[in-house]
Amino acid sequence: MFKKIVFVVLGLFFSLYWYGSAIALTPTNTVFPTNTPTFTTTFVPTPTVGGVHVSVPERVNVRSGPGTYYEKVGVLVAGQIATVVGRTSFGEWIAIQYPEGTSDVAWVYSPLVLVRGMVLEDLPEVESPPTPTLQAVPLSGSANPEYTSPPTRLPTFTPAPPIAQPTFSTPEFEGGSLPPIVLIGSLFILGIVSGVVAIYRQRR
Repeated sequence: MFKKIVFVVLGLFFSLYWYGSAIALTPTNTVFPTNTPTFTTTFVPTPTVGGVHVSVPERVNVRSGPGTYYEKVGVLVAGQIATVVGRTSFGEWIAIQYPEGTSDVAWVYSPLVLVRGMVLEDLPEVESPPTPTLQAVPLSGSANPEYTSPPTRLPTFTPAPPIAQPTFSTPEFEGGSLPPIVLIGSLFILGIVSGVVAIYRQRR
């Protein structure tokens, strides 16, 4: 009886030992939490403009005057709006407040913007700013820009001498002698007559 109890205890001991070893050798999948960054979109509202204004369907340049020869002072991107101040006499350029909310006036090309709140022809005319003047650039290589080199006299044109044209004259026969073609023709005819006579004689 005591031996059976000892065998049962040993069997339970070995069973528990084997089960623990099996659990220790079994790989476990550990799930680690991932830090997923979250992005938040910040919407910047466009300021509302009351009264007559222009809206920009696409990017447009803003200039200091009504013309491409004026300085570029900024841009308006698609969706922006600006208060209208006036227009040129023909309406090809529109004066706006730029930056918005200030008294500064800039200009945009009217075919690239949309006027809201008033017809383009009804906008008041605004006087254009002075046309920018270009600075004089001195010529490179001269110390005094006011100095100009004296004119250079061009060489006198001398015509080429005339070219002698060859002349051809028909040779004249001296002493009234016949030309060679006549002699050759006569001999040819004489040969033909002689042949005919010889053939006639052979037939007789």
